[in-house]
Amino acid sequence: MSPSLLRLSQGQLNLLAACPRRFQHVHLDQLASPVSSEQQENMAWGNRFHLLMQQHELGLPLTELELASEADLFDVVQSFIAAAPELFAFRPAAFRPAAFRQSEHRRSLELQGYLLTVVYDLVILDAEHAQILDWKTYAKPQNQHWLAQDWQTRLYRFVLAETSRYLPEQLSMTYWFVRSSQPGAIALQPQSLRFAYSAAEHERTRQDLTQLLNQLTAWIDGYTTGTEFPRTEELRGTCNLCQFEPRCQWDIYSSSNPLSAWSDMTDIAEVAI
Repeated sequence: MSPSLLRLSQGQLNLLAACPRRFQHVHLDQLASPVSSEQQENMAWGNRFHLLMQQHELGLPLTELELASEADLFDVVQSFIAAAPELFAFRPAAFRPAAFRQSEHRRSLELQGYLLTVVYDLVILDAEHAQILDWKTYAKPQNQHWLAQDWQTRLYRFVLAETSRYLPEQLSMTYWFVRSSQPGAIALQPQSLRFAYSAAEHERTRQDLTQLLNQLTAWIDGYTTGTEFPRTEELRGTCNLCQFEPRCQWDIYSSSNPLSAWSDMTDIAEVAI
């Protein structure tokens, strides 16, 4: 398997950093467990929200049928637009500086033989600044440190800096949390978190990406000769929450181990994606 054929997203980088073995199972072995009905509903809601936001950005009006069937979504979209008028207020071209803005804007960057791919929910580029905006359909996290370290935050800014004329200090990424309450609860106003950027942070991201991708190349080389990706030992306490935990545990069993009688476990069919 050639690393040059692998396209990597922020989600795949997060999975790789959290647990290389799970990355192997999902993306190389192509194994997955069924998605719960609640997860399916949340994903469907999020997909529809992103589609409506893209429709709004293109200036396409909602049809009466859409308004009737998507009342909840439409209300959230309208609430979001009202909470961030500076992002969506219409201004004639003659009264605003030249700017490029596009929803679902895609960029790719080749690094270490991999193709790093990002899709921005909305990007706004003007003469002096570049804004990346991302819509989240869950509540704003109380601790924003984990989001600052998330590969989405790091990769999205890194790729834009590498594929444009902007200096890192001219870039920013803002998350908007639009669905900040559970169904039936009192609705909260959409909230945002903004992350600036710097040359120092850009270089740290480059170093961390290079190290992670070099590790991935070595793991893939081993995988082609029958060596499993490593497990993340420090996450052992949460392995019982992973659908691949029985599969990962199997390689620590030996024929002398009483648990080796569970060999039938390896014959359980997996659901392929």
